[in-house]
Amino acid sequence: CYHYCAVIDACSKTCMWPTALQLFGAMMHNRVESNTITSTAVIAACEKSGRWDQALQLLSLMAESMIEPDRITFNTAISACDKGGKWENALQLFTEMARSEVELGTITFNAVISACRNGAEWEKALELFAVMV
Repeated sequence: CYHYCAVIDACSKTCMWPTALQLFGAMMHNRVESNTITSTAVIAACEKSGRWDQALQLLSLMAESMIEPDRITFNTAISACDKGGKWENALQLFTEMARSEVELGTITFNAVISACRNGAEWEKALELFAVMV
């Protein structure tokens, strides 16, 4: 898993989401067990490339595979939704994160507030800001 994760992480940093997805698929095909770090790296590759839809699909795949997303995973997926103009999805992930008892940090609030702001949902952004402070 380590070698796959290293290469997927490199793909993430260079916005090569198709290659990251290909490698992730190869992992699954070769029965190499994935984990939160590897899954998050693939989601990050999608996020950096504006592929919010792929990021959400990967998050769903994590749940199906019984891999627990962590705060970084959720933050990355929320950021992908923000970049894709999908404030509703970002807010839904934020709610799911809270329900899952994953710690909501400053980065989390900033990402979901940004998504609401970019979606012209300033009232939601203010509500979230009030909860944060």
